[in-house]
Formats: sequence, C-alpha cells, structure tokens
Amino acid sequence: MFLTRQYTFGAGSVGLAALNTGEAKTSLVFAQAVVLGIFCNALVCMAVWMCYSARSTIDKILAIIPPIAAFVAAGFEHSIANMYFIPIALFIKQMGTPAFFEAINKTPADFPHLSWSNFFLVNLVPVTIGNIIGGVVMVGLMYWFIYLSKAGKATVTTETAQRIAAATARPEVPAPVFFVTREPPVRSLEVPVQAMSGRNEEGTSSSRRL
Repeated sequence: MFLTRQYTFGAGSVGLAALNTGEAKTSLVFAQAVVLGIFCNALVCMAVWMCYSARSTIDKILAIIPPIAAFVAAGFEHSIANMYFIPIALFIKQMGTPAFFEAINKTPADFPHLSWSNFFLVNLVPVTIGNIIGGVVMVGLMYWFIYLSKAGKATVTTETAQRIAAATARPEVPAPVFFVTREPPVRSLEVPVQAMSGRNEEGTSSSRRL
C-alpha cells in the first residue's frame, strides 16, 4: 500500500491522517491499551456469533456491520487492524518524500512515539492481551457458561420448561352451572300421564269387546 503512494492524495492529507493515527496508537498507556483491546474484541467476537446465527449472505453482512462499525467509531484497539495502521504510518514516516512533508508542513520528528519498538511493546503486546481477554472471557466463557456448563444447562432447561409450560397452558374454563329445582313441574308430567291413561282405557275397552 505504501508503494501506491496513496499517502500523497489530497495534498498529503491521507498520509497525515495515517501519521496521526499511528502516533496516537503508539502513545497509549499499557492499561489503557489492554482495556481498549478488551472491548474491541468483545464486539468483534459478537459480530462473529451474530454471523453464525444468520442464514443468508445478506443476513451475515447486516449482522457484522454494527459491531465492527461500533468498535471503529469508539476508538477501540484491535491487534490485527493495528498491524496495518501502524506499519503504514512507520513507512510514511521513514520513507516519505520531502515533498510530502513540505505539503503537510510537518517533519518526521513531529511524531516521536511512532517507532517499531513502541509498535510492538506499547501497542501490539497489550492490545493482543486485551483482545484475548475480550474474546475468551467476555464472549466465549459467557457462552460456555450458558450453554455448556452444568449450571448453565440446568438454568436453560428450567427456563425452557417454564416457557413451554406457559405457552402450552390452556386458560381455565369455568365449570358449567346446573340449576336443579326441588320439585319437578307438575303440568309437564300430567299431560303424558293422562294421554297414557286414555290409551290404556281404550285398550281395555277394545279387549272387552273382543
């Protein structure tokens, strides 16, 4: 990328931005670099997990954009990304043309922290430690505890059983109420009794005639 001379684009503004980025990254305190690395790789690993949960290519692209954009916008540190940003700044500082430095009105001495030793000791080592902690502890260990550990399995099983029971539970239907009277209605029974008695009398009279 250095040989493309893109650092000279925009009257040297691209190269100046690269130098300022490299200077800032090699000026971090050890603890600060570790913490920035923790949060950075936590977002990166979340992007990977979200990508695994997607089904189509479009889903995967949409899943990884928010976490990656968040760590870049927040200024978190990622060791793999820094393997490009800092070396390209070092190449510009050490091999940039005099015309470039005249265009940006700067000299290599204006970036004192930007060196190969600071790249490895001040940035790459602590940031890598933070990335490992963020990926292993904040994401990997949490998922292991939830889905693979015995306590996590018991919790998930109990919660799942409760959700299934709540989803499949039928609402209680009140029992039907029957109203029973103590004395049956008289009129409704008299009619069939009288009709039956009339039929019996007709039957006996006909039998007598025979």
